[in-house]
Amino acid sequence: MNIVLIMISASLINNVILSQFLGICPFLGVSKKVSTAAGMGGAVIFVMTIASAVTSVVYYYVLVPLNLDYLNTIVFILVIAALVQFVEMFLKKAMPGLYSALGVYLPLITTNCAVLGIAIKNVQDGLNILESVINGMFSAVGFAIAIIIMAGIREKIENNDQIPESFKGAPIVLLTAGLMSIAFMGLQGLIR
Repeated sequence: MNIVLIMISASLINNVILSQFLGICPFLGVSKKVSTAAGMGGAVIFVMTIASAVTSVVYYYVLVPLNLDYLNTIVFILVIAALVQFVEMFLKKAMPGLYSALGVYLPLITTNCAVLGIAIKNVQDGLNILESVINGMFSAVGFAIAIIIMAGIREKIENNDQIPESFKGAPIVLLTAGLMSIAFMGLQGLIR
């Protein structure tokens, strides 16, 4: 039952973007087309899941026994950077179209505070390795849900003449993000 609660909480209730406000840069930058947003979401799911597993193993089996747990942030950054390099090389070789569509935003996963934030939150919440992997995976699923919804909305409003000129561009995107955040906060009472 605890695993199911982690899944629902991580993906919907405590959405990494819309409730915790981590990962806003790729959320706003990559959400112009649904296909690109889905690719970014997939890459983040992969990286965040693997990063959660690896950082938990490193923390519990290397840093804690050696009393180096104060180095967790630095070590987690190095692990995440290495994983992103792996994903970048894989996409360049296997999916060149997606690689070029993501462009400069793919390296943003390295500095995506959502990936690092979830790795640190897993440790702070005292989650074991399995719980960390589940939390990381479903936090990334929540990231993907949010970015794909935003991309779909942005595609619809791009050619909309009903939007006043002063709201076109960044203002309507930020307003939409705020409204999405309010909608996701309505899910707070789902689990108590």
